[in-house]
Amino acid sequence: MKIQVYGKGCTKCHDLAHNAEEALKEAGIKAQVEHVTDIKRITDKGIMLTPALVIDDKVVSEGKILTAEDIKRIIADK
Repeated sequence: MKIQVYGKGCTKCHDLAHNAEEALKEAGIKAQVEHVTDIKRITDKGIMLTPALVIDDKVVSEGKILTAEDIKRIIADK
């Protein structure tokens, strides 16, 4: 599983990355969370609002900080 947080590195982006890491830990899934801060990569992905959460190359959330519980539900639906 590939998890990425897209954003410029603001507090909200760090909070989303932390929640993603917590969700993975609670779900017992070994995966690394990559933080993408390059504006070109963000726009190339079609992301208009940050922070954005991308799981396995699919944008699953934009412009909000999902909780660890929200992220676990998204992962479970995969």
